[in-house]
Amino acid sequence: MVHRILRTMFAFGVIDHPPVIKPIDAEAGAAVAQRVAENGAVLLKNAANVLPLKASRLHSIAIIGSHADAGVLSGGGSAQVEPIGGNAVLPKEIPPGPAGFLAVWVWDPSSPLRAIRAKAPRAKVNYDDGTDSAAAANLARASEVAIVFVHQHTHEGADLTNLSLPDNQDELVKQVAAANAHTVVVLENGDPVLMPWLDSVQAVLECWYPGQRGGEAIANILFGDVNPSGKLPISFPKSEADLPHLTIPAPPPSEQAPRSELAPTQAFIDANYTEGLKVGYRWYDAENKEPFFPFGFGLSYTTFSYSHLKVTSDKSVELSFTVKNTGRRAGSEVAQVYLGLPASAGEPPKRLVAWEKVQLAPGQSRTITLTLEPQLMSIFNVEKDSWELLPGDYLVSAGGSSRDTPLTATFQIPAQRR
Repeated sequence: MVHRILRTMFAFGVIDHPPVIKPIDAEAGAAVAQRVAENGAVLLKNAANVLPLKASRLHSIAIIGSHADAGVLSGGGSAQVEPIGGNAVLPKEIPPGPAGFLAVWVWDPSSPLRAIRAKAPRAKVNYDDGTDSAAAANLARASEVAIVFVHQHTHEGADLTNLSLPDNQDELVKQVAAANAHTVVVLENGDPVLMPWLDSVQAVLECWYPGQRGGEAIANILFGDVNPSGKLPISFPKSEADLPHLTIPAPPPSEQAPRSELAPTQAFIDANYTEGLKVGYRWYDAENKEPFFPFGFGLSYTTFSYSHLKVTSDKSVELSFTVKNTGRRAGSEVAQVYLGLPASAGEPPKRLVAWEKVQLAPGQSRTITLTLEPQLMSIFNVEKDSWELLPGDYLVSAGGSSRDTPLTATFQIPAQRR
């Protein structure tokens, strides 16, 4: 391993021409972080096209919850990046998990409230911290649009006890939505969350932990300066009963005493992954469970259609299909290709094998051509200790998510290609 590291350092001149330390271009870094946040946000719901908001038509906006006046939440542990300017919110220490690691909540000083006010300078934009649901509902009732920021902090060293939002935030959203039919929810989290209020709100924007320019990125999406194009890298279950494991293994109570980060507990936990190959979206497919939001899902302010799937399987497997922007706005679509293996593989129904993101103007079409890598079509043969491409019929499907694949085709791998 050391040899590989040193070889790469020599190959790229790190040893012969050491890098010169220069001042950090914080502004350039922040711009990159903002673009990442804008591209990674996922629009989960947009009933009646309430988004994007039209600043020229709005006179009052309620911003509620999650310290949206000060900043955006950072992930914990190794997902935490110390923000330039320091923590925007008085640090909140959370108890250590079973591994003994302490965690501190960090908020990047990028205020969604400030960014939204800049987008709608003529509107009256008021903030409520959301600690009193009734007070937040009163503000929402007096506003044309209510934007509720909710969060779920996660970090290594501790499992979530459940998928519900903490600190009574579900009740906050419920009361705000009851007071204002035009309620938008912005999620800041790292894992799936349950949404008992989903039918009561008009829009949901998943922003994850949006980083040092998160407030600006969120405002750009809410007001349409950026058309959301992110897709879910995980599935959101409808309930915890749909998960493969309903209980979380934990060390004995005697092993859960707080320890310093330098001396974590040494408890060993047996975690049996009985789902086998049925990991992630494969679990929902194999068990015929309908997820809340499936892997690969993500809405846009425009619409796309798929057509003309062609598959050739000679020396390699190549496929092509056409994606068209059928809406009135420019937008990007992440076209996804899934593959179903022969029954002899004993695999879940399908696996993601290729994708491509395309930017399209209104009415524009583009033909996407992709080559499927043999290993992505193979299974690992434990007895042979190698990858194996099985003969038989393969089902190709293409579309906008793992559960939205309008194009299908089959091809065959003959026995001699094994």
